Amino acid sequence: MVKKIKRRVFLVLEAKEHKQTLSRVCEYFLIFLIISNTLAVCIESMEEIYENYKIWFLIFNRFSIGIFTLEYILRVWSCTSIEKYHHPIWGRLRYMLTPLAIIDLIAFLPFYFPFTHTDLRTVKLFGLTRFLQLLKLGRYSRGIKMLIQVIRLRQEELILTLNIAIFLLISASSLIYFVEHEAQPDKFPHIPAAMWWGIITLTTVGYGDVYPITPLGKVLGGILALLGIGLFALPAGIIASGFTEVIAANKKSTQTSCPKICPHCGKNIDQPPHHSTDLEN
Repeated sequence: MVKKIKRRVFLVLEAKEHKQTLSRVCEYFLIFLIISNTLAVCIESMEEIYENYKIWFLIFNRFSIGIFTLEYILRVWSCTSIEKYHHPIWGRLRYMLTPLAIIDLIAFLPFYFPFTHTDLRTVKLFGLTRFLQLLKLGRYSRGIKMLIQVIRLRQEELILTLNIAIFLLISASSLIYFVEHEAQPDKFPHIPAAMWWGIITLTTVGYGDVYPITPLGKVLGGILALLGIGLFALPAGIIASGFTEVIAANKKSTQTSCPKICPHCGKNIDQPPHHSTDLEN
């Protein structure tokens, strides 16, 4: 009896049974709570609103923390109903060390620290952890799950692109330092400081706070800006092709698991028709 309850609770919280009403209600409620908390953090930064409705923000915050705490406890308690987490101790520890479980823990754990009795908005770390609650949406968002699939699929290409970007950044920052240091010792005091200019130029943002004034430095800046346009187009193309491949694979998997059946003949509509020998002749 207890095992059945555990499995039922775990599947409802993991939103595996999307056809079940309880699973959908739980999923939508948690999504609403996560988004509402994120909006609350943004609104709390407005002094005139926060001071007038401070008590309501506090009540909503305590209510949300209670729900997130209960959700985490139920997940850890019921995870042993799954085969890979079946051990009552090591299975739970293994589940607690999964990325999503760690995010769930971060979403509420800082609220129980002693400093939470002070003004919460004055604690920067606390405010950051409240925004980290938004990461919990990764458990329910198909888009985020698909993005993770794409990154895993194209990780070698993305890592190669990152290596090229780092090499180009270090090379350009070193060159601009030797070219501009004597002309602008305050703007380019050392190579790490020159990397700020390299990042801004490589990404073609161009804030204008630091820029070369020597002819050779301007030429170097122009070349780096042109290289940056092509360099940052590479990850976009890699991710776009990865999305196309993942979407096609997901469609194929859906068609295989849930084929369309003709109501008249009972054959699979998704499969291409096989030409008979009579037609070939």
